[in-house]
Amino acid sequence: MMDQTWIAQLPLSEISQIQPIAGGDVNLAYRVDTAKGPYFLLVQKGRAADFYAGEIAGLKALSAADVKAPRVIANGQIDGDAYLLLNYLVQGHRGSQAQLGRLVAKMHRYYSPNQKYGFSEAYQGASMTFENKWTDTWSELFVEQRMDQLRDALVDKHLWTNSALKKYEQVRSIIVDSLAQHKSKPSLLHGDFWGGNHMFLEDGQPALIDPSAFYGDREFDIGCSLVFGAYDHEFYSAYQEAYPMAAGYEKRLNFYSLYLLMIHLEKFGGMYASAVNNTMERIIAES
Repeated sequence: MMDQTWIAQLPLSEISQIQPIAGGDVNLAYRVDTAKGPYFLLVQKGRAADFYAGEIAGLKALSAADVKAPRVIANGQIDGDAYLLLNYLVQGHRGSQAQLGRLVAKMHRYYSPNQKYGFSEAYQGASMTFENKWTDTWSELFVEQRMDQLRDALVDKHLWTNSALKKYEQVRSIIVDSLAQHKSKPSLLHGDFWGGNHMFLEDGQPALIDPSAFYGDREFDIGCSLVFGAYDHEFYSAYQEAYPMAAGYEKRLNFYSLYLLMIHLEKFGGMYASAVNNTMERIIAES
């Protein structure tokens, strides 16, 4: 249970109960019940309020794209801890994967206002920060700002041997060449699209939660979605019908699955080493 003195400083009145709930591996998360209804509270210990700047900007971008997502109520710092207060979305029991596919396609049809790749705010995670600097090409953002930074982190943490590093450099060349031949558009991306970051509401409508948003090639989200097998044929079929991907996408999706697996290798260690290696070998074999 949180300290009552801390709780009293929240910009809410008549708080009746606060209880911890699952909130991922980055934040502490709570349901806050009040006389006006429930709220969702995220807390990051020992961080400034701007820790949540990226998530706030992402949620606002989803709202601008007319995509159902939590709404920002307040953000600040209490006794040295950052907090983000959102409206509480009540989860339902079932929903349509096809509707979810169409919702993601709708999000991907919302494009960068400056026609560039990147985002107005950096991504701040538990162990990695990505600056999201604006670039003219998708390859600059994905390969140079994301993949190469992950490579360096894996080397620094002694999670990659010289042979793994050599294999990455081969894969990197394949990715750069492939993306040079692929026409990208800077779509609004969820940025961390796996099975834990969507929900179906009480009325069955899909919603997206916990975004790490930025503008990039939409195949990024789809490739990441494949890693943990959370989406079925209905999702991908509905997505393709709503917004078909360009020829050759099957091979390119491996680039983004590799990215997410490298994120997990950096965060959780060697249990993901074989999956990363197998994905690199598949990219090489299919090139």
